[in-house]
Amino acid sequence: MRNLRKLLWAIPVLVVVYLAGTIWLPYYSLGPGPAREVQPLISVDGAPTYPSDGSFVLTSVLFEQLTAIGLLRAWLDPDRDVVSRTEVYAPGETREQERQRSISQMDQSKLDATYVALEHLTGYPKEHGDGVLVESVVAECAADGELYPGDLILEIDGEPVDTVREASKAIGAAPSGRTLTFDVTVDGEPETVRLVREPCGGSQDPLVGVSLIPAFPFDVAITSDGIGGPSAGLMWALGLYDVLTPGDLTDARTIAGTGQIGLNGRVYPIGGITEKLTAAADAGASVFFVPKGNLEEARGADTHGMELVPVGNFDDALAYLDEETVAA
Repeated sequence: MRNLRKLLWAIPVLVVVYLAGTIWLPYYSLGPGPAREVQPLISVDGAPTYPSDGSFVLTSVLFEQLTAIGLLRAWLDPDRDVVSRTEVYAPGETREQERQRSISQMDQSKLDATYVALEHLTGYPKEHGDGVLVESVVAECAADGELYPGDLILEIDGEPVDTVREASKAIGAAPSGRTLTFDVTVDGEPETVRLVREPCGGSQDPLVGVSLIPAFPFDVAITSDGIGGPSAGLMWALGLYDVLTPGDLTDARTIAGTGQIGLNGRVYPIGGITEKLTAAADAGASVFFVPKGNLEEARGADTHGMELVPVGNFDDALAYLDEETVAA
């Protein structure tokens, strides 16, 4: 009888433990994610390249949904933060939608970084290749889900377009409700996309919903190695700039950082700075580029002995690297 009572007491305890470890809660942990050297992920064809003795390293944040047991573990881990679902997903967004958004943001960050680096080094964007590149897509417009960052538009309604001005003129000439045919190249494969120009995305004016940039004058391919989001832009730009210039901007150091970069070279603040500092330290970085908008938060976190270099734009980062290289 005594053993039976013990068994009866144990059953609900086991059930509670089982549920605590299997039922997902609307909470997520944020922790240090992968840190990657960017230059091995950059491929250039059609221009000379130059190796570096050091490395530029992008940093990331790893987030995972928690059970009750996972929640307890995350609270006890000094390298992880616990956040609600609303801080990870947009309202009504599914896991798959978040993944696609993250991939699209990363693809746009590669394009913006390449644009900024080439603008500093060549006659780009005036000197460019054939066609125009899709830089971004407006949500809830015709291009959403049909065109993606990096798609190369060669013709619109059968007419070649080699500049952003030509493409914008072809789109703008179509009346509202008109279907336009886009001949594009996606990862080297030709495709045809038909889009209706109409008011969308909160605009009263008719749009297809694309932002365009000139095609690059030579081939640049960047592999993101499974990492998403927009915050690697600054490090992509620095890595590509160093690949295309003689000498070694890293001065044989491991330099990490983060920051979304715009086409104008501005570096925007990002989330997860504390976790990214830890990821950078784990990668052996001695210097960390931090967006000025994240500087106060970064200074209040554990910098792991790294030098924090605040940057508001791409030129700030280059100025620091040039000064350090000359001083060395």
